Amino acid sequence: MDIASFIGLIGGLGVVMYGAGGNFMMLVDIPSVFITVGGSYLCLYLTFPLSYVLGIFKVMGRCFKTYDFGEKALTQKLVAFSEKARREGILALEEEIQDLDDEFMRNGLRLVVDGTDGEVIRSLMENELNQMEGRHNTWITLINAWATLGPGFGMLGTVIGLIGMLGNLEDKSSLGPNMAVALVTTLYGSLLQNWLFVPMSGKLGYQNAQEAKAREMVIEGVLSIQAGDNPRILAQKMLTYLTPKDRKAIEADIMKD
Repeated sequence: MDIASFIGLIGGLGVVMYGAGGNFMMLVDIPSVFITVGGSYLCLYLTFPLSYVLGIFKVMGRCFKTYDFGEKALTQKLVAFSEKARREGILALEEEIQDLDDEFMRNGLRLVVDGTDGEVIRSLMENELNQMEGRHNTWITLINAWATLGPGFGMLGTVIGLIGMLGNLEDKSSLGPNMAVALVTTLYGSLLQNWLFVPMSGKLGYQNAQEAKAREMVIEGVLSIQAGDNPRILAQKMLTYLTPKDRKAIEADIMKD
């Protein structure tokens, strides 16, 4: 569970409620919710395929989960494979890769064991990485599209409210309340964009970058093994991907003579 996302979600709403003087009910208007949230969501169907629009909520749920792509474990595993290949030959890795949970690494090492040229391995693995990033970016674009549509429908609801208000100008006592309700839709549109969807797309973008970095590490490690590099060289390459804290934790172990 990603505590930071919950802090942002609850804290952001709390700030709005505090700004409203604690009177949350004055910000509640059901027709405005339908116009702003419902209208902007339904417009996504004009932009993206059905499967994406229906699946957006599951993807948004990823913002509230933490993902460990195991950069330290990847480094240690790749260095161990490099040492084994150097001692016993590339074919000795065939038994090792059978039990690998990481399909991306397993497929790359399988290509190495099969004697595939390094450039071909790089091309295949980088293409898979690019396709993964493309899928992730499609979801991020979808959430950003909703973020863009929300304020527009908020203004649309405000205009509708103002039309109704101006059509009843003879009732002076209703002008203030009607204006307040009209402006609520603008608030909802701003909340959709700035409280929910822009931050969510940022969190998903961060997760995508972390997963892509882990796969880049695998590509570099696999190609280093294929090229027959000294395990210390491979270790140095892998350490450059780690944070100073993670690097310090395993550097002594993988850089041993």
